[in-house]
Amino acid sequence: MGDSQISSRGKKKGQKRKVKVNKIQTEENKDKTLRHDTESCILEDCSLCPRNCHVDRTAGKTGYCGMDQKVKIARAALHMWEEPCISGTRGSGAVFFTGCNLRCCFCQNREIAIGDSGLEITEERLAEIFLELQEKDAANINLVTGTHYIPQIIAALDCAKKHGLNIPVVYNCGGYENTETLKLLDGYVDIYLPDYKYAESELAVKFSHANDYPERAMEAVNEMVRQTGMPQFDAEGYMKRGTIVRHLILPGHTRNSKKVLKLLHKTFGKQIYISIMNQYTPVFEQKEYTELNRCVTRREYEKVLDYAFELGIENGFFQDGETARESFIPAFDYEGVRKCHKIKNSHKWKEAGTFVPARMKKKNIYKKDSSSFYSSLYPINMNKI
Repeated sequence: MGDSQISSRGKKKGQKRKVKVNKIQTEENKDKTLRHDTESCILEDCSLCPRNCHVDRTAGKTGYCGMDQKVKIARAALHMWEEPCISGTRGSGAVFFTGCNLRCCFCQNREIAIGDSGLEITEERLAEIFLELQEKDAANINLVTGTHYIPQIIAALDCAKKHGLNIPVVYNCGGYENTETLKLLDGYVDIYLPDYKYAESELAVKFSHANDYPERAMEAVNEMVRQTGMPQFDAEGYMKRGTIVRHLILPGHTRNSKKVLKLLHKTFGKQIYISIMNQYTPVFEQKEYTELNRCVTRREYEKVLDYAFELGIENGFFQDGETARESFIPAFDYEGVRKCHKIKNSHKWKEAGTFVPARMKKKNIYKKDSSSFYSSLYPINMNKI
């Protein structure tokens, strides 16, 4: 009788455990169904970005970004060439998504922007990639040009976080965003890394076919700052939360760059970091816009940096050395996309021009009479880095 009681009790305990497991699985299935329904609803009438194409991507149709519902990525690896507080010495876990809502005529990542490179993956595989990058000691997960995949990214992040993802998430974009879409990322993204390409709408039309770029980008940065608050760094100098706004100087267009810096500094002050980039590289010949067939000159970069100092910009980054090289453009060779692919941890970034953090006080870091412009730019008194 005692044996019978023990057996009965054991069976009951087993049944309880089974019921509990089934309940968890049911809840997960409900969550997955809800996410799928929400995702489908958004993508059936897509207005994720300011293009507002209103196409049904679930039916295989594509809008301006060139992508349907299926997620495509071209690379997922440790990336050493971001700002110091993003890459550091560990590297940023960069996931390069295929497709783009801007398709700038000068794009250095044109291969993926126009959809020529990329492998289709599931949301579950995307979650695995996030976790694999964390296992490789990535400082963060860096979502590069993922605007058109935001619902799928959110689903993948939910899944990855349930399985232990705990490093910061960086949203790296061209700045042409819908604020309502960005609100979906509230609580998912820790660091925003947008471009602010144009203050002059005529340039936005000319190079990116987006006449409303200045307005949409400003609205986007406002929303990003609302979500992240003031910049925060950990003990090693890595950014934990915050917004870094990038500006790429274009050859022959320093006036636009000055307007961008003035607008950003006046609007946000120390709420953001500003990254001033001279890495523009003419990767293919421009027949229509011939001014883009050269790199930014030393004089042009000096002019823009001088203006940044005059404005009083203190929290920012500039680039030191020769950054206008094709060797800085990642190889979109599907590294890290397939499960079996091994990461090649290259550190060539140390040998060439990289981002330099600067507490931008002209008297400390910038000497116009120096014989070498690039060698005269050094970080001085940078907070937290």
